[in-house]
Amino acid sequence: MILVTGATGFLGSEVARQLAVQGANIICTKRGSSVIPDILKPCQLQIKWVDADLLDVFSLTDAMLGVTQVYHCAAQVSFNPDHSKTMIKTNVEGTANIVNICLQQQIRLVHVSSIAAIGEAKPGELINENNHLEETPAENAYAISKYESEMEVWRGIAEGLNAVVVNPSLIIGASAGTAGSRKIFDAVHKGLKHYTLGSCGLVDVEDVATCMIRLMNSDIKAQRFIISAENWFYKDIFIETAKNLGIQAPQTEIKPWMLNVAWRASALLKLLGINFKGLDKVSAEAAIKNLNYNNSKIKKALAIEFKPIKQSISEICIMLNNG
Repeated sequence: MILVTGATGFLGSEVARQLAVQGANIICTKRGSSVIPDILKPCQLQIKWVDADLLDVFSLTDAMLGVTQVYHCAAQVSFNPDHSKTMIKTNVEGTANIVNICLQQQIRLVHVSSIAAIGEAKPGELINENNHLEETPAENAYAISKYESEMEVWRGIAEGLNAVVVNPSLIIGASAGTAGSRKIFDAVHKGLKHYTLGSCGLVDVEDVATCMIRLMNSDIKAQRFIISAENWFYKDIFIETAKNLGIQAPQTEIKPWMLNVAWRASALLKLLGINFKGLDKVSAEAAIKNLNYNNSKIKKALAIEFKPIKQSISEICIMLNNG
């Protein structure tokens, strides 16, 4: 039996969908208030939904009885400093609970980490699996939570856990809903005027799920894999999106000093008790960094060819135009 955590989320629902299409009967965990995604509604006969909290060891243990494979996709994601403590506790302790139960019941685990848990390369080099965080990024609670969660998996591996870790770059796809990476494309759709000169790795959600399933069914263990299709400048993402939407692309570059002023102004307003939703320091710094990734390890391991990012953007834009 297979269990997927976070199956109501963007990536977890795609993992569950692909498993169901392949004929698997699966258990999916959710919170009591979660809404089942539309892409899983055609698969309901193959999915058993179980209410289980990552911090509730007893409900998790019950859900994982008889399970032989776990895809751990569940995680809280927030860049709001007010959510930092809760997010770190949920992601780290939740992963520790999953790891401990997998050890006890000899379950194979594929854990979804993040490129946020990987360090930066030297200037001019691509980031790979051997780049480790030199120091904990104090302001980035999400990165802390993903790094420490991944460390729980490596702790489990040292204790005999049969596991693989995946570190996806920015995951995109038409099924993203209104959160996460969808906000980038929504912003262009609504007439975004500005761009920065940073860059990032992009990958389609279908490819991430495919890699995870193929890794699960392989003999590979005790390894981490960056899953990223292509490296793009943010400016080029906006241009390609605008072209597909038939609108004007952002024309004005935001200089680094402007971003520094913006996040400091937002922080000051918050300190003064003014409820203003502005730019945070983590997002401002990420917008001007060139974070480009080497995907040769996963391509060699699985001989996979990734969906072109231009195709993914086109599919997202069709959805936006029809929405």
